Amino acid sequence: MRNHLVRSHRSEENLPREEQLAWKMAQIATDPVEVTDSAVEMIVNRVIDNAAVAAASIGRSAPSSAREQALSHTPSRGGVGSTLLGLGSDVRTGPEWAAYANGVAVRELDYHDTFLAADYSHPGDNIPSVLAVAQHVGKDGRALVRGIATGYELQIDLVRAISLHKHKIDHIAHLGPSAAAGIGTLLGLSTEVIYQAIGQALHTTTTTRQSRKGEISSWKAYAPGFAGKLAVEAVDRAMRGETSPAPIYEGEDGVIAWLLDGPDGRYEVPLPGAGEPKEAILLSYTKEHSAEYQAQAWIDLARKLLREYPDVADPAKVESIVVHTSHHTHYVIGSGANDPQKYDPNASRETLDHSLPYILAVALQDGRWHHVDSYATERATRADTVALWQKITTVEDPVWTERYHAGGDSQSYGGRIVVTLVDGRTVEDEIAVADAHPAGARPFARENYIEKFRTLATPVLGEVEVKRFLDLALRLPELGVDEVRELTFVAQAGQLPSAGRPGIF
Repeated sequence: MRNHLVRSHRSEENLPREEQLAWKMAQIATDPVEVTDSAVEMIVNRVIDNAAVAAASIGRSAPSSAREQALSHTPSRGGVGSTLLGLGSDVRTGPEWAAYANGVAVRELDYHDTFLAADYSHPGDNIPSVLAVAQHVGKDGRALVRGIATGYELQIDLVRAISLHKHKIDHIAHLGPSAAAGIGTLLGLSTEVIYQAIGQALHTTTTTRQSRKGEISSWKAYAPGFAGKLAVEAVDRAMRGETSPAPIYEGEDGVIAWLLDGPDGRYEVPLPGAGEPKEAILLSYTKEHSAEYQAQAWIDLARKLLREYPDVADPAKVESIVVHTSHHTHYVIGSGANDPQKYDPNASRETLDHSLPYILAVALQDGRWHHVDSYATERATRADTVALWQKITTVEDPVWTERYHAGGDSQSYGGRIVVTLVDGRTVEDEIAVADAHPAGARPFARENYIEKFRTLATPVLGEVEVKRFLDLALRLPELGVDEVRELTFVAQAGQLPSAGRPGIF
C-alpha cells in the first residue's frame, strides 16, 4: 500500500488529473491484478451474509416500499434487467432500481459487515449495485468477484483516511464512489470513464449525518441503496461521455475545501500500488448480533456478566452502570450523543439500534440478542428494563479511543464497564472486540456465515430455496452469466406483505 497526500488546491494550481484522488481510484479499478484466494473466499462469505440479513428483512416496511417502487420501473433497453430479492429470477427491473431496493433490504436490520476507522462503513453495501449491473448486462461470476473486490477496497481505503462524521457528513459519501468504481471494474471500463463516474457519484451522494442523529428514521436503511442507485446512474452517464465536477475532492470549491477539513486539510489515503491485490475486504468483519457494530462486544460482555453476576440485571440492586469507551462509541451510540431519544422506550427501532444504553440493558437481562424480539415494543417498554436502562451512561476514555484507532491486532471496539451495586459492591470487566471479530473469542468462519443464512432465511424462503441459493453462492467465482442472474431468492407464500400505500410510481 502507498499513502497518497490529498489536499485542497486553488483553481490556478491546475492540479493534473493524474494526481487527483478520483483518478488514482479509477486506476485501481482498472488494474487487471487477480483477486487472491483469501479475498475470494471472503467475498463469497459476504454475499451469503448479505442474503441472510436481506431475507430476514424483506417483509418489513422499508424494504417492501423500496421493492414496490422498483417494480414500477421496467428494465431499460440494452439489458435483460436485474432481480429483486424476494421475488425470484423471473421478475426484473432496471439495474439502478434493483441496486436501490436490494440495498435497502440488506441494510434494514443493520446486521451485515462493517469496517470502522477514521469513519464508519458497511462495505457489503457495494454488493447490491455491482450484482444488479452484472445481472442486467450479463457478466459472469469472475467479473462479479472482481467488481466486488474493487468496491470493498476503495470504500475501506477511504474510511481508513477520511473522517466524514467529524463534519456531519453521512458515510454513504464513501460508498457512492466505491460502488461506481466497482461497477467500472465489473464492466471493464477505462480509467477515464471510471474517473468521471467516481466524481459524479461523490458529488451526488454527499449528504448530512442527520440520518443517524436524534430520532433515527427508516431513511437509515434507504441511504446505502440510494447511493448504489446513484452510482449505477453515474456510471451510465460517464459511459455516454458525460463528465463530472473536477477535481471533485481537491478543487477550490470541492469536498475537502468546503465540506471536510477545509483549504488547509491534509489526508493520507492508503491505496494499493499497481499489481498489488485488492484485499481490503479482509480488514472488515461481520455481525453476530443485529445492532450497531460498536455494540457487538458489549452484547457479548453482557452475556458473560449475567452468567457470573446475575445481580447486574436487576435495577433494584444496581446503583449505576458506567461504560468507559472510545470517543466514537460514546458520541455515536452512547450518552455522549446527547440524544434523549436514546433513552426513550417509544423510540424507533433504528434509534434503539444506535443506543448502547438500551442494548446493554436488554442484553444484561436476556443474555442474548435477537433481531426482532430485542426491539419489540413490549421489550423496550418493560418497566424493569426501562429502570435499568436509565442507570447506564457512557464516558470517553482516552485509552480506548487510542485503541480504537490503533489498527491491526491492537484495534479495539470495546471498553471497560463498571457496575456499582446498591450494597456497595462493584463489578468491573472489559472487552476489546466482539466474539465474532477476527481477533475475538469465536471468529466468524464459513460455517458461521452459512449457519447465519440458514437461521435467518429458512423461515422466509424454505429449505429448498435456501439450499438452491447456497449452492450458487458457494460457487460464485465459477458461475456463468445465467447463473449470476439466478443469484437471488424467492420468498415463500405469505412472507411478503400486499402492496402498501400508493406513491407516484
